[in-house]
Amino acid sequence: MEEKRQTPGVHSLSREAEALTREVVTAPFRLKTYRLLRKILVGFILVSIANVLFSYFFYTPKMYRINRDNHDLVIRYRILQDRIRTAQRRLDDIRHRDNYVYRSLFATDTLSIEGVWQPYPDTKYARMEGDEFEGLMVGTWKQLDALARMLYLESVSLDELQALTRNKEQLSTAIPAIWPIDRKRLKNNHIGAFNPRRMHPILHVVRPHKGIDLGGKTGDPVFATGDARVETTQNSNRGYGRMILLDHEFGYKTRYAHLSQILVKPGEQVVRGQLIGYMGSTGISTAPHLHYEVIHKGVPVNPVNYFNRDMTPEEYDTLMQQMRDTNFEKL
Repeated sequence: MEEKRQTPGVHSLSREAEALTREVVTAPFRLKTYRLLRKILVGFILVSIANVLFSYFFYTPKMYRINRDNHDLVIRYRILQDRIRTAQRRLDDIRHRDNYVYRSLFATDTLSIEGVWQPYPDTKYARMEGDEFEGLMVGTWKQLDALARMLYLESVSLDELQALTRNKEQLSTAIPAIWPIDRKRLKNNHIGAFNPRRMHPILHVVRPHKGIDLGGKTGDPVFATGDARVETTQNSNRGYGRMILLDHEFGYKTRYAHLSQILVKPGEQVVRGQLIGYMGSTGISTAPHLHYEVIHKGVPVNPVNYFNRDMTPEEYDTLMQQMRDTNFEKL
């Protein structure tokens, strides 16, 4: 009986001995594994540090490729800038011929498009901010955008000239090109000058004088300066007084104000040199005169530039010297 009671104890001791034996056997294996992992980790860290130091002091093949690509990119941008400048010079030559040759042949003003000279806001190039080559890229894009705006302007201008060539005969008679009064009747050579920034002689404030004033006598004849349709007439004793506005097409209109009598009606067709009214002093006026305007594409322009073609250079210089601020207006 006693031997049977002691049997469980013997088995317990055997299991404990086996466990101790396993621990004694596996402890060195785990220690070796830990040391091996530690060596691998330390080696990886050392290799990483060495790689960083080497990359800092020496170029790697990858960095050589990146630097070569960046260098090629800079060269391409420089070549692009040179080509943009070359294209801009050629476009400037075309614009010069457009303004001083082609448009002179058609006696038409230089085309201007609102905002075409205004650079784009910097926000358009915001996505390039902070880049290593920001200055080069932004500068190049601004050159391209400016060139594109000028190309658009010139394209519209040449389209307009093409349309003018198809209607050259009609254009030649429609553009305002003669004096609106008989020059011999010009009173004391008195001409009030066109002045967009004129100091008003009566009001003493800056108020543009959108046309010229031609002094004369009440009843002096007033003529249409080009073929046109009567757009509107006005019978009033305020502002322009009795007034005629002619539409010559091709972007041109002319205004004849302060008349004493109007001889045409809205919608009527008139031809260059046709009598359309008589000079007077109606509206804001202190003496008989004709206020004459030439309007191109909605913008008042200097009328003298349109009726000086039948004058010698000496006569034109004398005319310009005679011009002065008008005093034909009153409150």
